[in-house]
Amino acid sequence: MPSQAAAKLRQLLADESRIIVCPGVYDGLTARIALREGFDALYMTGAGTTASRLGQPDLGVITLNEMQGNAEMIANLDPSVPLIADADTGFGGSLMVARTVTEYIRAGVAALHLEDQPTTKRCGHLRNKQVVSEEEYLGRIRAAVNARSRAHGDIVLIARTDALQSLGYEEAISRLKGAIRLGADVAFLEGVTSKEAKMVCEDLKPTPVLFNAVPGGVSPDLSVQDAEDLGFRMIIFPALALGAVYGAVHDAVRNLKKTGTQVVRAGSTPRDLFNVVGLQEAIALDMASGGQLYKNGV
Repeated sequence: MPSQAAAKLRQLLADESRIIVCPGVYDGLTARIALREGFDALYMTGAGTTASRLGQPDLGVITLNEMQGNAEMIANLDPSVPLIADADTGFGGSLMVARTVTEYIRAGVAALHLEDQPTTKRCGHLRNKQVVSEEEYLGRIRAAVNARSRAHGDIVLIARTDALQSLGYEEAISRLKGAIRLGADVAFLEGVTSKEAKMVCEDLKPTPVLFNAVPGGVSPDLSVQDAEDLGFRMIIFPALALGAVYGAVHDAVRNLKKTGTQVVRAGSTPRDLFNVVGLQEAIALDMASGGQLYKNGV
């Protein structure tokens, strides 16, 4: 059932002795690689989804259908591992926010986060972000909470604010507290500096707070242990896979252009790759059905 993933995530959040570590993935391959390492949860990055599906920057150009479809595919690779997914601004007014929440629940997503930028948003670690009024933002949260109650399912709602840089800490905290009063489950203060990182968890107790680990971004480069020591209950690494793939592919194509050959890496045969994305499971499924497709191996 779609609510099982949310229930699992709520169990993890209830354990105050640990922090939930979520590697950032953006497609089936990166998700499968992360799943093999045994993380408790995954995070679907909106920036990575936009870059991989559209070849575009994270500037609010992706649609609900594209984000929901990607989230549904990732969430159902292994439904026992909760997926936290970016939902940007909810993709419109209150009706679109309600639709977004409903579609994410139906997709099997365990949690989503909604932010207070305008729909023409930008990555949270770019400069000169704009935010909507607190009233409009809380209207989004209210629409999300109401949609969840009507959806015959569950999803963990993460309230994100980008107001820190333009409006200051007190205004940002006010927005998050308002969202929590309406029914948000987790708070997400985007773009925290070292100063705010030391205050936000204490100021929002007992609500769990998420830390967004973006190397080279606005916030400090905290390790999992650093974040846990500060009181954060969840940490996402949205650029983890995207940055690694960018670096590796950049080097590979440059080497091909320069030398006319490709570097052969150990463990990178077609079989190795297909095993990561479920080759053995597919063979077992066919055999259990009485199939003969792979009786002589592959």
